[in-house]
Amino acid sequence: MLPDPKGPAPDEPEETEGEASESEVPEFAALPLPSLDELRSALDWAFTGEEVPAGFLDRCAEHALIVQEKNRVMNLTKIVTPKDIAAKHYLDCFRAARMLPLMGRSILDVGSGGGYPGVPIALMEPDARVVLLDSIQKKAEFLKESVARMKLKNATAFGERAEDPLVKHHYDVVVMRAVSSVRENVRTLRKVRHSLRDLVMLKGPSWS
Repeated sequence: MLPDPKGPAPDEPEETEGEASESEVPEFAALPLPSLDELRSALDWAFTGEEVPAGFLDRCAEHALIVQEKNRVMNLTKIVTPKDIAAKHYLDCFRAARMLPLMGRSILDVGSGGGYPGVPIALMEPDARVVLLDSIQKKAEFLKESVARMKLKNATAFGERAEDPLVKHHYDVVVMRAVSSVRENVRTLRKVRHSLRDLVMLKGPSWS
C-alpha cells in the first residue's frame, strides 16, 4: 500500500470470505445521506494533485452515492463521511490501480462488497474487463444493480465463492481488498493458482 497523506489505509474489517451474515441489522440506517455535490467536492479534495481520466471523479461520486444509499439498507461499508469515502475508498483504489498494468486485462475482484476496488478500476480503465465477485448473495445482487445503474459496459457481477469462477475461467489479475488474511487468501486460491497470473492483496498497515 502507498502511504496516504489524507488518512490511514482503509479501516474496513478484515472479513473472511462468506462469513458476514445475510440478516445483519443495518448499522447506518438512520445516518443522513450525503448529497452528490458533497461527494464530488470531497473527491476534488482527495484527488488534489492527481492526474485522473476525464469524467472519472463524476463517475466515482455517482457510484459513492449508490453505495451510501444501499448502506442504509444493508451493511456494505463503515466508511461513511464524504472525505473518508473519497480518500479511503476511491483515492486508495486509484493509487493501487495505477501500479498495475490494466489495459486489455481481465480482473477478478474477490469479496467486492460495495464494489471496491473493482468499480474504480473499471471506471479508470475502460479497456479492462472487470468481474465483481461476492459470496454473500445480497451483496452480489447489489453489485449487479449498481453495474446496471451505472451502465458499466466493462464490468459484470456474480454471487459465488472465490474459487468457483477460477475453476472455469482464467484471469490476468485477482484483487482482494479487506478480505481475510494473506495466509487464508493464499490457501483459498492455492488449488486454482494456475487460473490467475497475478494476485494483488490491498492491505492496511497491520496486514502482517
